[in-house]
Amino acid sequence: QVQLVESGGALVQAGGSLRLSCAASGALFSIFGMGWHRQAPGKQRELVAALTDSGRINYVESVKGRFSISRDNAKNTVYLQMNSLKPEDTAVYYCALKRLGQDFWGQGTQVTVGS
Repeated sequence: QVQLVESGGALVQAGGSLRLSCAASGALFSIFGMGWHRQAPGKQRELVAALTDSGRINYVESVKGRFSISRDNAKNTVYLQMNSLKPEDTAVYYCALKRLGQDFWGQGTQVTVGS
């Protein structure tokens, strides 16, 4: 099993920055990739950024140039640096890990961007 714990969500004003962290523990082998998803009220969950174990990175178009995903293998932690935040970035952000065809999710962390 894999456990994921997110942190770093907060209330921030538009134009501000936040860094989300996701600490992974458990059976951390044969990992395909990790990523960040978000779900705003009344909307479907969407993939925001993904980082495969081979180093490939993908971002949803709306965050390109503003968000950056990175990973510290020594700490088993994935980060999401979010700059130039907009009110439409308001959502619960979830960390996810894909391993051997199975998805694992964290509990989510709230990001609220005030206008």
